[in-house]
Amino acid sequence: MQLIVFVAVNTIALAAGAAIGYYVRQSIVKKRKGTIEAKLQKKVIQTRQETEEMVAKAKQESHDLIAEAQKEREERRKELLKTEQVLLKREQILDTKISAFEEKESDFESKLAKLKEAKERIIQMKDEVQKRLESVSQLSEKQARELLLSGVEDKCQAELMERVQKLKQEGEERFKTLAKEILISVIQKYALNQAQEITTTTINIPSDEVKGRIIGKEGRNIKTFEKMAGVDVIVDETPETVIISGFNPLRRQIAKLALERLIKDGRIQPARIEEVVNQAKEDIEDQVQEYGEKAVLDAAVLGLPAKIVQLLGRLHFRTSYGQNVLSHSIEVAHLAAALAEELGLDAKLARKAGLLHDIGKAVDHQIQGSHVDIGIKILEKFRQEPEVIAAMKSHHEEYVPESMEAVLVKVADQISGARPGARKDTVENYILRLKELEDLALGFSGVATAYAVQAGREIRVFVKPEEVGDLEAYKMARDIADKIQRELNYPGEIRVNVIRETRVIEYAR
Repeated sequence: MQLIVFVAVNTIALAAGAAIGYYVRQSIVKKRKGTIEAKLQKKVIQTRQETEEMVAKAKQESHDLIAEAQKEREERRKELLKTEQVLLKREQILDTKISAFEEKESDFESKLAKLKEAKERIIQMKDEVQKRLESVSQLSEKQARELLLSGVEDKCQAELMERVQKLKQEGEERFKTLAKEILISVIQKYALNQAQEITTTTINIPSDEVKGRIIGKEGRNIKTFEKMAGVDVIVDETPETVIISGFNPLRRQIAKLALERLIKDGRIQPARIEEVVNQAKEDIEDQVQEYGEKAVLDAAVLGLPAKIVQLLGRLHFRTSYGQNVLSHSIEVAHLAAALAEELGLDAKLARKAGLLHDIGKAVDHQIQGSHVDIGIKILEKFRQEPEVIAAMKSHHEEYVPESMEAVLVKVADQISGARPGARKDTVENYILRLKELEDLALGFSGVATAYAVQAGREIRVFVKPEEVGDLEAYKMARDIADKIQRELNYPGEIRVNVIRETRVIEYAR
């Protein structure tokens, strides 16, 4: 019974607990449901407020944009109206000007018509007056004009001629004075020391003992040296001095170089002399190149071909009336450039033409023709500017000057040659006479070389032994002497020395 009561009580308690639990659970669910709904309601309200704010903001922005657009449209409308007013105003002004121009044109046409009428009336009146004058004077218009001009000419001819002559004289005096001033200024800018080239070269020797070695046993050394170098060696009583004589500056330079080397070496004998002279002939080409390069730098004319520079160097061993041709060419270059600068002409062209004006003299003894024509051919061969050739070719008046620079080169050439002490005619005539003597001997068949020595009193002719025999050598000497008597003018007598030498060389191995 107790068990039943206990079970019943437990069952009731369990039912009561379940009922209480259900109630509590329902209360909790209702409470939670109310909280979520509240949150959702709050969120909805918040979202609705934000949406309303965004819409309001968008409306405000749209309103502002519309207002700004309307404002901009209003401003543009005002600008268009303003532009339209300006265009209308300009159109009105243009219409006014067109109207004024049309009025002026109309007025001009009216005046032009009146002028034509007046001109026609004047022409008619002129014709009537002319007819009356012709009737009264019984002269035509042409006859009256000729009569009037003739009278005026006769009356004023002397006065006009006197006036023209006076103006001409004043102009010439003024130009002469100006030209003298320019020439004096240019000459003072470049003053070159002038020294005539002489026909001798002096060599200092250490002692008089060397003279005996230069002469050699029975004169063999000095004879060999003179034969190889083509000069005279003068060994006199002058202490410690030996003189080389010869009209050709290049031969004298070769002889000087060779003799100085022989004296320094001390071995002076025929074989050594021949070796040293041949070596000096080769070395002189280097000196020629150096002289040419120095001349180009001195004259400030750069960019010339190497062959022309070498030809310029050869001018150092060429004289014109005793004046060194290379020094003369450099001087002409500076003078011509200075004149061109004074007159506002092409100084560079004048300088180059002045330096090259005597380039033909470097080879005029080898090529037929005047040195001007030879120079033209040289410059054309090495493709120099036509302006330079035209400026240099007329310095001796063989060609008509084609430019003012050509006239300046001619003037500079004359200034250089006319300087006191620059030239001497007797020296040139002497050298020309010796050159003619050598050329005459070289004209014979079989002649290898010929040297005029002893101031032209002796001509040494070296023949080719394979072409000229001993008997032919005698005959050649007589023929050369006869030809000299017929063709050349000379003081005193000339000794013709024909030399035939046979050399046989063999090597032992």
